[in-house]
Amino acid sequence: MKSWSAIVGALILSSLPMAVLADTYPSKPIRLIIPFAAGGPTDALGRTFAKELGEVLGQTVVVENRTGAGGNIGTDAVAKSPPDGYTIGFGTNGPLAGNVTLFKSLPYDPTTAFAPITRIAFVSNLIAVHPALGVKTLSELIELIRREPNKHNFAHGGSGTTQHLGGELFKSMAQLQMSGVAYRGEGPALNDVIAGHVPIIFLSLATGIPIVQSGHLIALAVTSKDRIPALANIPTVAEAALPGYVATAWYALLAPAGTPQQIVEKLNAASRKAMESPGTKKLLDQAGAITAPTTPGELGEFIKSEISRWKPIIEMSGAKVD
Repeated sequence: MKSWSAIVGALILSSLPMAVLADTYPSKPIRLIIPFAAGGPTDALGRTFAKELGEVLGQTVVVENRTGAGGNIGTDAVAKSPPDGYTIGFGTNGPLAGNVTLFKSLPYDPTTAFAPITRIAFVSNLIAVHPALGVKTLSELIELIRREPNKHNFAHGGSGTTQHLGGELFKSMAQLQMSGVAYRGEGPALNDVIAGHVPIIFLSLATGIPIVQSGHLIALAVTSKDRIPALANIPTVAEAALPGYVATAWYALLAPAGTPQQIVEKLNAASRKAMESPGTKKLLDQAGAITAPTTPGELGEFIKSEISRWKPIIEMSGAKVD
């Protein structure tokens, strides 16, 4: 049961014109929920972005990691928070798109439970192989797998990740007979590929770039629409062999549904400035990410399109979590 003070506060808040609320917002620290564990690539980018966003807004943005269920627990916490602009979420393609099909059910509807603020960035993956496989281009890899069907599998960091789904999309578009091998994270997958147990891997650029530069693996292609500056000599999958192929992770900023539009617009404008800050741009460059801001409306439509896009790929792969 709500306390009397909370009820009175809510009545006072509801009686204030939205323009007044937007003018005074933010008047206290903002909580940014990241639905993945501290120390990972999503957390690293989220914390840097939180710091830069706080500087733009003139308020502290406090990060809270709420982990579990492939990002669903933290994302649900955002959906069920008060719609006052003081709890926002660092969303990703898993809990906002792929998990709709991957999980039997979600405690929230990504298309209605949130007030979209802006997309932040696209993050590419990398297709790499062990040198012993004897291929140096993506076309050579496709030819090898066609000659030797069901012999060469690919490793990835877990069911439903963009590495997994990117591999399934690769199989489908190239009409290949091969299987994905799921690991509990990129680390174990990478160890097995370097050891020669699995010859092919789909992995994040942040993890893959130093391994490729060390010579342990050969990079064949990046999964983004455009080439990545950190690996400018490596072609995209679309360039190398499969026109139209794109399989990237993405990050977005969200608020609970019902958040006043003036506050959403203020957060959108501040987020765009935060994306251009040296700290955020440096981390995005290191991760092979490309900023991709949108209007709130564009983000809402993008989420719907991503749910539809990945649904048949997930169903074809047979991947399920519960």
